Amino acid sequence: MTAPMQVGGAVLDTPFGSVRGVLFDIDDTLVDLEFSMTTALREVSEHLLPGLDQAGWERFGRIFTHETTHYYDRYLAGELTFNEQRLLRGRAALGHFGIELAEGEQSHQWLSAYMEKQPAYVKPFPDVMPLLDVLDEAGIPYGAVSNNVHDYQRAKLDGAGLSRVRRLVGTDTLGVAKPDPAIYLEGVRLLGTAPSDTLYVGDNRLLDAEGSTAAGLLGVWLNRAGEAAAGFDGGMVTSLDELVS
Repeated sequence: MTAPMQVGGAVLDTPFGSVRGVLFDIDDTLVDLEFSMTTALREVSEHLLPGLDQAGWERFGRIFTHETTHYYDRYLAGELTFNEQRLLRGRAALGHFGIELAEGEQSHQWLSAYMEKQPAYVKPFPDVMPLLDVLDEAGIPYGAVSNNVHDYQRAKLDGAGLSRVRRLVGTDTLGVAKPDPAIYLEGVRLLGTAPSDTLYVGDNRLLDAEGSTAAGLLGVWLNRAGEAAAGFDGGMVTSLDELVS
């Protein structure tokens, strides 16, 4: 399955070189997934943790979003379903506060409520639409490469008002996940560009910046939180605005 390479085409100057195409990660790059998860988590768990203060809820959210990602890795490896890893992460977060989510009906109700509420909170970051406007005006093709399945991420993008991101590669597209070079290169193929002419931007330093760079793209770490970058000498921005400034 191949697509013809672009002959000529528009060029956009960036701080990381001139590019003919841009690929993005989705979660916590284009859309604020962490906000949507923590907001929905609190909404479906408040009855289990009455009186928990704001610091407690922040801790609860961090466990779910950052400290239980090994369950997501097991999902990517095919050991768990997507909803099984969600439930295990929820149990771990609740368990930290001494709440055991019972097997059966209680777990089903908690997970169903979370699944219903979380998508409504998924919104693009404020810097996303302005950048896509610039790319559209300049005639630069763009798309997304994600470590989740295509249809789930397609629905997420569309629900967040990002249907204009038409080119999308998921883990089920080729049966591999980041940082396998093939998944980035499939995104490049969809754009019709060359790897060396394609910017890849994502919030995960290893999977996005370093993984795409190893595949021959111009990898950029979107470090929104301004994390310490000791030992990292690759491209980095703290906002998507910096890609075209």
